[in-house]
Amino acid sequence: MKKTISFALLALTTSFGYSQANCSKFYPLEKGTTFQYKSSDDKGKPEGTVDYTISEVSDTGSATQATLDLKYTDKKGKDVFDSNYKITCENGVVKIDYKSLFPTQMVQQYSEMDIEMDVTGTDIELPNDLSVGQELADANVSIDMKMGGMTMNTTVDQTNRKVEKKESITTPAGTYDCYLITETTTSKTMGASFELNSKLWLAEGVGMVKQESYKKNGKLMTSTELTKFSK
Repeated sequence: MKKTISFALLALTTSFGYSQANCSKFYPLEKGTTFQYKSSDDKGKPEGTVDYTISEVSDTGSATQATLDLKYTDKKGKDVFDSNYKITCENGVVKIDYKSLFPTQMVQQYSEMDIEMDVTGTDIELPNDLSVGQELADANVSIDMKMGGMTMNTTVDQTNRKVEKKESITTPAGTYDCYLITETTTSKTMGASFELNSKLWLAEGVGMVKQESYKKNGKLMTSTELTKFSK
């Protein structure tokens, strides 16, 4: 659960497709754009790679909707799973489907087990006009899973989202001027709770450049950075 959450968060904040002029200044919304991110554990050892491709972009009225395909490969080079989800950009605000908050690998596992799922929640919002000190809206997802007459509930909440500062970040893909956003993610399943704090660096025209996730006690858990970018 702990390892899959970081990739879910990564999927929530990655760059997407573009069709409407000036829809988002942070995300290069163009079909065919690709991104690659590599994650490491708290000791800097590789954990896996996530490759993203914007496969479809379409307009409906003033809104642009994009489909983002992703593939997760483990540290041994084995393909673990493929998935996709949609995001919408309208009036200078990107909205990411709240279903993306739920770890993709877990969704696949439950589907294979023929578990019926009812998913509700609040989309994640990322506006164009970011400024230091700005507080961003919370997001959440709730999943009721039914199996054999028993119902299990899982919730994931993103809270305390705030723009902390601007700074330059260097990764294998290059050097970028970024906004640093901090947030707290809390997952609860059948009474058990897990909390992590994240630092997320966003650059205009690229999207997420780097992410670090920390345990509640402040210890680094995982680090993810942009290694390839092409459009």
